[in-house]
Amino acid sequence: MSSLLSLSRLIDRFSEFIGRWLAWFVLAAVLISTVNAVVRKAFNYSSNAFLEVQWYLFAAVFLLAAGYTLLRQEHVRIDVISGRFSKRTQIWIDLVGLCVFLLPFVTVVIYMTTPLVVRAYAMGEMSNNTGGLIRWPVYATLPVGMALLALQAGSEIIKRVGFLKGLIPDPTRKQGVKSPEEELAEFLLTKEVAAREEAALKGSP
Repeated sequence: MSSLLSLSRLIDRFSEFIGRWLAWFVLAAVLISTVNAVVRKAFNYSSNAFLEVQWYLFAAVFLLAAGYTLLRQEHVRIDVISGRFSKRTQIWIDLVGLCVFLLPFVTVVIYMTTPLVVRAYAMGEMSNNTGGLIRWPVYATLPVGMALLALQAGSEIIKRVGFLKGLIPDPTRKQGVKSPEEELAEFLLTKEVAAREEAALKGSP
């Protein structure tokens, strides 16, 4: 199990690396959109390539960062029912969801979209819009993004099994987010410190 947990940490670092680099794509999209608007207003010139590269970048961020989003526990979760269960039961629900639903879904998507990417590349498929871009790079973001999501899903499965075995802490806790118990303890400590300071001020001559 220790080797699997090491593999999970390696996958997590890879997803973190991908996510941090993809953040620059957002900046690139904003800059391209700004330049396109300025050029269109100032020089009455525009190109479909400027418009298409923006949604190419958006597709890359949205799809390629799916694994990073799963790592950060930022996907939409429906906790109305599972939130009432114990943590171990919640982990088992996550395991079922990852193994029975997520992994089969991404496998089907990869299987169905990869031939489309290969065909678009072989045919040199271009956009139908004048001055548009080649199509296969944006097509490729779908199977590649699903592959990255599947890779991170494997890491999440390992971590949840490790938690059930008592080897690691809760893997579903968002990084950098304090638990309710920690927030309460911090609040009480802050309140106690403030009370002591107030008492010290009143007792001073």
